[in-house]
Amino acid sequence: MFYFLSKAVDFLIMPLSIVFFILIYAWTIKSDRRRKQAVGLVIVLLFLGSNPYLVTKAVNAWEHRFVNLAEVKKTYDVGIMLSGGLIMTSTPRQDHPALGDHGDRILQTYLLYKQGKIKKILITGISGELLMARRLGETRQAASLLVSWGVPAQDILFEEKARNTHENALYSAQILNKMFPGGKYLLVTSAFHMRRSAGCFEKVGVKTDPFPADFHGGYNEFIIHKLVPDPDAFARFCMLWHEFVGLVAYKLVGYC
Repeated sequence: MFYFLSKAVDFLIMPLSIVFFILIYAWTIKSDRRRKQAVGLVIVLLFLGSNPYLVTKAVNAWEHRFVNLAEVKKTYDVGIMLSGGLIMTSTPRQDHPALGDHGDRILQTYLLYKQGKIKKILITGISGELLMARRLGETRQAASLLVSWGVPAQDILFEEKARNTHENALYSAQILNKMFPGGKYLLVTSAFHMRRSAGCFEKVGVKTDPFPADFHGGYNEFIIHKLVPDPDAFARFCMLWHEFVGLVAYKLVGYC
């Protein structure tokens, strides 16, 4: 129930939806003063949400700090890689994997394995039941990419029931507690998603160390053109807002 409710609420509270509802209000209201106030609010929201300098500053404050491979001193029994945006499917005729928006998670997991920082890789998440039935879901395609890079297939494990971050942690815990009780685990996910992910794993009793990937912030020098509204900045703001709301919702229901 929470899964379906979260998808509905997600649409209602996203920045573009909020702007859309305010514009509908401005269009239907009879008061000129309130109409101007509503339109002014939309202008302010769009400016703040599409301002590259402000958005990058907010993303940098939210994302987990960058971790160098040299900083990873332990050898972990399992590196847990969360799926979701790992692989991009452009056409049903596609015969090879293509990295998706969050495909950097695959690369960072591969580097960790090749450096001997992790012994096994657990890929968690579901991505389309029909694709999964044909073994073409993104977890399997990500695994095939890792194998093509030299990772032995026997060192890759799968959890393919999870539909969200809470279930990633819940179902992964069942596998880890059975196969690697008392083991050491390294969590690989996007830097902006690390707070919620680490909280979910801790909540189900799995202690992990973070290894963030897929950064969306970065160096943020103040220059004049970074004050000009930019659609890419607005997309990053929507991503950040979605993650912030998701963390709040998860804390309210006790998932992290």
